Amino acid sequence: MSDSNDPSPTAVALSEKEIVEMVAGIREKMTTEVGKVIVGQIEVIDQMLIALLAGGHCLITGAPGLAKTLLVKTVAEVFDLSFNRIQFTPDLMPSDITGTEILEDTDQGRRMVFNKGPVFAHMILADEINRTPPKTQASLLEAMQEHQVTVAGNTMHLPEPFFVLATQNPIEMEGTYPLPEAQLDRFMFNVVMDYLPEDDEVAVIQQTTANLKPVIEQLFYGADVLRFHEVVRKVPIAEEVVRYAVRLASASRPKQKDSPAFVNDWVSWGAGTRAGQFLVLGGKTRALLAGRAHVTREDIEALAAPVLRHRILINYRAEADGVTVDKVVSKLLEHVRASTPQ
Repeated sequence: MSDSNDPSPTAVALSEKEIVEMVAGIREKMTTEVGKVIVGQIEVIDQMLIALLAGGHCLITGAPGLAKTLLVKTVAEVFDLSFNRIQFTPDLMPSDITGTEILEDTDQGRRMVFNKGPVFAHMILADEINRTPPKTQASLLEAMQEHQVTVAGNTMHLPEPFFVLATQNPIEMEGTYPLPEAQLDRFMFNVVMDYLPEDDEVAVIQQTTANLKPVIEQLFYGADVLRFHEVVRKVPIAEEVVRYAVRLASASRPKQKDSPAFVNDWVSWGAGTRAGQFLVLGGKTRALLAGRAHVTREDIEALAAPVLRHRILINYRAEADGVTVDKVVSKLLEHVRASTPQ
């Protein structure tokens, strides 16, 4: 495992133009490598890749047995990033995540020594994050936002790049603790993993019941990811496209001056400013992956669902009418398209 603070062979002395060319070829390479162990789920892989290159965290929602853990671990291997999995349970304590001070005998006598927790890695899989109480969930807030943890008054920085990919099971609600809105807002995307088509499921079963041990090639390094973050933010974007992203987010807020009627009827709480930021960052990354140096409305629209679905809180009336968050997002796109000059 390489240290992201050391320049890697692919990151040394590359110009921004060369970095842009490298990013344009990442999608195919990553899909090929991840495809050695993960069948299908192309859209999920794309969204995870966009979040990774933009420097965002992901919430992955899906039923058990869909290879969420394996997917995250494989992506970490492709980028040569250190990886830790934390199984969230009702008895998990904050110190089990961040680490704790222990009394240790040293040459200088007994002293308190900080024992790092599993959060000290490049990529963290917070498995079933909604199965642990809010106090433990909150221990990740500082790590996700500031890339640091504070224990006993001492602040320690986490390795860079740093990503949290959290999973939650949408089926079993008993014994779970829904994530508060403040923590949900820290996730760039809410990526939904669904069941595979029959042919893909057959391929999975054939592959996993045979004596196959695919070798994942490490294509990039942590230093490359940090360079990608820099280049993504330099991608030009027209003000009208930024305004389109802002209108999409603001249209989700009920009881505002220009709120659509269906939002007032179905939504209790809408997306904040961070939604617009992630729409733009994601749009820039998607443009680079497509080999373009400019962002279009289509880039923003393509990421509307993963950015907005965990930031819009629907009310009881919507649930009674059988309305899902994804349906609200779809109607938002129709509304903003119709009200925005071409």
